[in-house]
Amino acid sequence: MTAIKATKIGARATATLLAGTMLSGAALAQTAAPTTAPAPAAQTAPAVPAPVTRTIKSIRVQGSQRIEPETVLSYTRLRVGDAYTNETIDQAIKDLLASELLADVSIEGVENGDLVIRIRENPVINRVIYEGNKRLKEDKIKKEVKLAPRQIFTRTAVRADVARIVELYRRQGRFAAVVEPKMVSLDQNRVDVIFEVHEGPKSKVRQINIIGNEVFSDSKLRGEMATKTASITHLMSSNTSYDQDRLAYDQQKLRQFYLTNGYADFRVISAVAELTPDKKDFIITYVVEEGPRYKFGPVTVDSAIRDFDDKKLAAALSIKEGEWYNAKAVEDTVEQLSETAGIAGYAFADVRPDFQRDKEALTMGMNFHIAEANRTYIERIDITGNRQTQDKVIRREFRVAEGDAFNTFLVKRSQDRINSLGYFQDKFEIERVEGSAPDRIVLKANVEERANGELTLSAGFSSLEQFILQASIRQRNFRGMGQTVSASVDYSSYSKSVELGFTEPYLFDKNIALGGTIFRRDYNAFNYLGSDRQTTYSQVSTGAQIVAGVPLTEYWTLSARYYLAKDNVTLDKSNFYTDSNSDGVRGNSPGDTCDPQIAGRYYCEAVGNRLTSLVGLTLTYDSLNSRLRPSRGERLSLSGDFAGVGGDVRYLRARFDADKYWNVGSGFIASVSAEGGYIHSLEKSRGAGIDSVRITDRFYLGEPQFRGFDIRGVGPRVQRIAYTGSVAGGDQALVTDRDQIIDDAIGGKAYYLTKAELEIPLGAGAAEMGLRPSIFIMAGSLFNITRPGSSVGVDPACPTSPYGFCQKVGSDGKPAFNADGSPSLLPRDNFLKDPTTGQQLFAVSASDPVNSGFYTTCKVGYAAKAGDPCVGTSVNAIVNNPIAPVYERYVGNSASPRLSIGFGVNWNSPFGPLRIDVAKTLLHAKGDDTKLVTFNVGTQF
Repeated sequence: MTAIKATKIGARATATLLAGTMLSGAALAQTAAPTTAPAPAAQTAPAVPAPVTRTIKSIRVQGSQRIEPETVLSYTRLRVGDAYTNETIDQAIKDLLASELLADVSIEGVENGDLVIRIRENPVINRVIYEGNKRLKEDKIKKEVKLAPRQIFTRTAVRADVARIVELYRRQGRFAAVVEPKMVSLDQNRVDVIFEVHEGPKSKVRQINIIGNEVFSDSKLRGEMATKTASITHLMSSNTSYDQDRLAYDQQKLRQFYLTNGYADFRVISAVAELTPDKKDFIITYVVEEGPRYKFGPVTVDSAIRDFDDKKLAAALSIKEGEWYNAKAVEDTVEQLSETAGIAGYAFADVRPDFQRDKEALTMGMNFHIAEANRTYIERIDITGNRQTQDKVIRREFRVAEGDAFNTFLVKRSQDRINSLGYFQDKFEIERVEGSAPDRIVLKANVEERANGELTLSAGFSSLEQFILQASIRQRNFRGMGQTVSASVDYSSYSKSVELGFTEPYLFDKNIALGGTIFRRDYNAFNYLGSDRQTTYSQVSTGAQIVAGVPLTEYWTLSARYYLAKDNVTLDKSNFYTDSNSDGVRGNSPGDTCDPQIAGRYYCEAVGNRLTSLVGLTLTYDSLNSRLRPSRGERLSLSGDFAGVGGDVRYLRARFDADKYWNVGSGFIASVSAEGGYIHSLEKSRGAGIDSVRITDRFYLGEPQFRGFDIRGVGPRVQRIAYTGSVAGGDQALVTDRDQIIDDAIGGKAYYLTKAELEIPLGAGAAEMGLRPSIFIMAGSLFNITRPGSSVGVDPACPTSPYGFCQKVGSDGKPAFNADGSPSLLPRDNFLKDPTTGQQLFAVSASDPVNSGFYTTCKVGYAAKAGDPCVGTSVNAIVNNPIAPVYERYVGNSASPRLSIGFGVNWNSPFGPLRIDVAKTLLHAKGDDTKLVTFNVGTQF
């Protein structure tokens, strides 16, 4: 009894000591008494009973189904013949449960040594089922969880997988997600594990608070952050959900913003994200300390490389003493000095800025130290990742070779040229690695090939084109040799074409490009009368073109071409030809010709077959960093063509095209472009009112080049306007409804077009969708054509021509005109007359079995020619003139600029590149066709 009490007193003392260690040092000092405590009375230590040791006589395992008894025993230290105690038995149970193979374990027979291990095995997983996961696909969850069919089920593994699934949803910003695991027992000790997912709403950022900012407003600082608040102004943004990594990124963005504005002491004291009780939104609070604003102090360069003049380098730097401190300008200066050293051959020049802060004067002196370095030479160029593309296709774009002195500019130029091929991933960079010696460098081009084959198949139906079929195939890296092979077929009711092309960029491994195309194009020109599309002329072109190009320098290229094509221009004879034999059917006899009164004189002039044989030269300057999507550089193209090396067409044509791109910062890309052309005929005049350059050889301007205008919507045109009202009644006037006016664009011999555009960066979500919006302003014009002669001239003398119209004569004896400028017509009969004699024409009656339907000058009977005797007794009907009076108005031939302004967006849509533009026309000439919204699909921008 005494021993038991002693034990209790000792326990209490131990508890008191443990509690005392949790108090402060002062409390412990007060507890310690300076006097000596009386010695405790001597007590006898309690007797500890010796453990009972027994010997294992036998071991049996009961309850095993899948697991062999030997496997169960292997997890314990129990063996027949070994001694054991109660502690040995307890440890064996712990070891078996730790194996995670068993759900329950007990050991019997401990008293007599005949041990029986009773076990209940953990079930086997039959299926793992996910329910309620709509926002997170099952395949993404399976990559993260550990449970799978045919594995052993444990509650520990289930809890771990629940935590993993919840974490996946949190990464998506769904902090309210809840996962409930359930188990369905099956026969043969199997279970189905079901994860019931309640995804909940996406946790948005409701509010961003900033404390401590005095110089810049909250809205300004929030605009610098990647995280946006969930509001109507950020509907398209994917950054309105909470992301812990984005929170850290925003702190860096704030620091970067302040450092670029001179606040060198700025710091973020704290950034806290609080989840609202309903777990739907986050409130983020930043506490910042701005500090004072600094200016640059003295800016110097200290170079250990003897080739460099410190003072000259310092004078060439972009940062100057007295300007506001800008950390980004310091980084740019380090890069500038590194590139300068690289151009001189020092690839590993170490440039380190030394900051000299003066807190009293609020200045930041800068000393850029360039450490001593060795001139570097290229040891080798390694190319990896090209599975299809041959090494030589990449190596020939390098502007440096193995053994050359390293040059940063030439390496960057090589990188741009490889990017411009378009064969590899975007933003490809040449990596620089130290070589086998300090003065050696290895250039590594690790490329990632993209698909360079393009197959397009499309079919559709249009109210204008009817059935449309388009098919094209192009391989831009054919056989991995950089060759381009293409073929295309287009078919619709109004246009048909077949084209085959091939280009070899390095002929016989020489820097000579050679390419060619053969084609057949069937095109129907058209105009509109109301909503009806009317085909005017048809042009069938069959020919080929060969182009060869050689580089003159790194940026200048000269190319020559030869073009040979046969053009056949026709008009529908049944609609636009005369009826020379007066049989009531146009174009069915050899004497029928194009009727200017119906087709227009300018279209009749185009009818016929012509062979064009043309040679041309083009001089091109190109320093763009990418031909696919440039962001910096210039491109200038000057070309001249001479048609007349044989053939039927003779003219000179000159064109120019210039573009400039530059990155204006923060992802904005600005560009300006200008183009123009002039064509001069070398043929003799073909008559008054007939331009020497045929209508099919002229320039045309409008959609898609000139946004804000319709197809061929700019430049000279002839408008054919019908008269309304009664001539006799005196209320004659021109049709004013634009839809009832026949409008024919006739092209021009000179044009110019300019454009200024700014591409606007969007958030990461829009960028992933391939959206690239821009704003633009455009100006241009098409002009310089001979005024066409009238097709439906009006004669004051009112001749007997069947298609002439009588014009009134004023009191001054001159032809009279209406207020709208149209000729004032006199009343006249509307009967059709013989074009040679002026006699009235009649249609032979249907009762005549031989000549029914033919025209004749006989009122009764029939005569094949005017003046011949009339034979027969049929009574014929008077034929009315089928052509109503029309006024032709010539408009649009002006060099004055047309002006449009608007915005557009490029979208790499799933069905091909798409460009949509909304443009408002600010300046236009009379007759121009404007268009507010335009879109183009399947064109490279």
